[in-house]
Amino acid sequence: MKRPRHIATLLPVWAWLALFLFAPLLIVLKIAFSEAADAVPPYAPLLTAGGGLRLHASAAAFAQVLADPLYRRALGLSVRVAGLSTLLCVAIGYPMALAIARARPRRQGLLLILVMLPFWTGFLMRLNAWIGLLQDGGWIARALAWLGLVPAPPLLYTQTALYLGMVYTYLPFMVLPLYARLSKLDMALLDAAADLGAPPARAFLAVTLPLSLPGVWAGVLLVFIPALGEYVIPELLGGPQAQMLGRVLWEEFFANRDWPTASALAVAMLALLGVAALLGAAGRYALGLTRRGRP
Repeated sequence: MKRPRHIATLLPVWAWLALFLFAPLLIVLKIAFSEAADAVPPYAPLLTAGGGLRLHASAAAFAQVLADPLYRRALGLSVRVAGLSTLLCVAIGYPMALAIARARPRRQGLLLILVMLPFWTGFLMRLNAWIGLLQDGGWIARALAWLGLVPAPPLLYTQTALYLGMVYTYLPFMVLPLYARLSKLDMALLDAAADLGAPPARAFLAVTLPLSLPGVWAGVLLVFIPALGEYVIPELLGGPQAQMLGRVLWEEFFANRDWPTASALAVAMLALLGVAALLGAAGRYALGLTRRGRP
């Protein structure tokens, strides 16, 4: 049983979560079960007091989200782009984090600064710089032309530009938790594996990779969750065909002023993230049971 002082310590955390997580979620749910109306705000009240308290809940917004192919395509595109961007960040970020963790202690600080250096510049300024690099006649197009690729393939407003922007933006969120985990790895375990005859590749697969999985999982969450609802990168680099959830939500909220449908789409996205988190936690738990069951 928890002591009163332990409960008192947790009260600020619970209050914070209730105020900034659960309360906004309840507001979004209330709008999602409302009906669109020509009013301010543009939805009908969920509860009315005329002639007694009455509940006017409607699941029409959720039915529209499930039935309309536009929303299904946006959801599928968002999952695909976020998933592939996360895999690319893992493939690129893991060697970077491992190299930083294995570097000399005096060099690790400099390497970490280089990883975090993009955060010293505004997000929109960095994306505008990518627009200048990827546009026709930009540095990358001129470099491709110098290599003999004439005419240079279009890069801006393509899937290539979209993934470049996603990986460039979210790569530090993968490198930092991986470095935090790999830097705490006991090198004596690798020495013991080498003494037992394991080659470097086998020692990496048997020692380094399993012990770094919590850092990989943390990086996956930090990249996949914001990438799923990304709006600015598809808008500036992806072109009109990059109709991800963030852009569709913006159009429904501000252009179409269909708040119930937009809220239902946001709830569907949160549910998808919840299912992904539960599956990942179940996988980690199963992996832990498998490792404990080894002789």
